Amino acid sequence: MGDVLLALSIPVLVFGGGIYAACDCWWRRRHPAPPSPYTHRAARLAEQDMLVLAADIVEDAYAALGPLYDAPATTPCPAGPPAGLGGPPARFSPRPSRPDSTPDRAPSPPAAARRR
Repeated sequence: MGDVLLALSIPVLVFGGGIYAACDCWWRRRHPAPPSPYTHRAARLAEQDMLVLAADIVEDAYAALGPLYDAPATTPCPAGPPAGLGGPPARFSPRPSRPDSTPDRAPSPPAAARRR
């Protein structure tokens, strides 16, 4: 009789474990834990670290490549001007000027309503 009880106890334990897992899952879905402030703090600290790292990368890149952009080109192109450009550059743009446009970034005044 002892062997039969031992053989039947294994499925009972597995079945009991499944019931416990299902009830635990149901309970956790019905009663979720409140969000931890430590996870939000860790996310903020990681964001700050990432911003510092990005700033360092930008500063290193500017230190390495900044002189290329700051120095004007003093030597002319040895091949001469491109084939499409025959003379000196024009003084004025071929596009007509638009005096009604705003020179700053402020919003433009609304247009007048059209009548039909």
